[in-house]
Amino acid sequence: MIVGVAVERYPNENRVALVPALVTDLVKAGLEVLVEAGAGEKAGFLDDAYKENGARLIADRTELFSSADILFLVHGLQVSAEADADDLKLLRSGQIMVGLLNPLGAPEAVRQLADKDITAFALELLPRIARSQPMDALSSMATVAGYKAVLLAAGALNKLYPMMITAAGTITPARVLIVGAGVAGPQAIATSKRLGALVRAYDVRPAVKEQVESLGAKFVELELETEEAETSGGYAQAMGEEFYRRQREMMKRVVEESDVVITTAAIPGKKSPILITEDMVKGMEPGSVIVDLAAEGGGNCELTKPGETINAHGVIIMGPENVASTIPYHASQMYSKNLTAFLKNMMDDGEFRLDLEDQIIRDSLITHKGEVVNPQVRELLGLSGSSRLEEERSNT
Repeated sequence: MIVGVAVERYPNENRVALVPALVTDLVKAGLEVLVEAGAGEKAGFLDDAYKENGARLIADRTELFSSADILFLVHGLQVSAEADADDLKLLRSGQIMVGLLNPLGAPEAVRQLADKDITAFALELLPRIARSQPMDALSSMATVAGYKAVLLAAGALNKLYPMMITAAGTITPARVLIVGAGVAGPQAIATSKRLGALVRAYDVRPAVKEQVESLGAKFVELELETEEAETSGGYAQAMGEEFYRRQREMMKRVVEESDVVITTAAIPGKKSPILITEDMVKGMEPGSVIVDLAAEGGGNCELTKPGETINAHGVIIMGPENVASTIPYHASQMYSKNLTAFLKNMMDDGEFRLDLEDQIIRDSLITHKGEVVNPQVRELLGLSGSSRLEEERSNT
């Protein structure tokens, strides 16, 4: 089978879905690898490196799409109407697609893949189980984003991060609050600590307290009922507006005491909850910084403008999007390891094997044999009943 890696068309996307070093792994697994010329250049991986590791370069995108049995992508086909239409026409029946396809945020794009008879896997839907950790692209990219968020904050803050004892007196350390302790949060905690800040962290899940404290941060405890804050699959779950109202009331003092607030609370496929209100921003010291890593879902701060940096009431509010792409070399390394591990889990002697008894395969599969098969996406599209695939599985 042939794996194809195309140039990413997403705006300002610098990552590539497969790095040269991992081409060898796929070749050893019995696969052939085709790479569109220039696919890795923005991430720092040149065409010659792909050739040296056993890939074949293709100059024509149409030829790449027509030749590949399996397509590795960073983003799904929901970039722009024009680009989508072009690439959608290049897809052929029976192809396999793997990537961060945003199925809960763009269900109509999933329907289009089904109409083209594509077997598509969305890495966002991987179950949070031990065996899927090497494939967990969301965690990999969140790690990069958590690190970069601290650098963005430190660069914008009007204070130094660490305590310094100088001839001119003692500089007190910056006070940093991390909201959300999933994956981006702990990395932001660790990076802030390395820079010498005083760090506090909050999460709706009390179970992460020990992890937060192990990284050297103080855990902020609020008296809230949080038993339903996490899904059975290990992902954050949206709570009711009354919960968020009480949460905001209790967090006001903590936010106002902070020089830097980094928020990471994103709910897959839903609008990010508002945790930082304009009133809280008004209470922060001038020159303070908010970095909202949930900006792509609308933002955790009421004043966040996705993709922009603004000054509101003397506070700098940053709403960066696609943060992992700003460190493309290592982000691509991590992501391609996730993709490679995912694909190898489905290969047997060089042949693709769709084993629906494997929870990893079953949960991440979104389209197959001309229909949308994922229950969550089917619900978003208003499709009633179970898919034929699920019915067949139930009957066997």
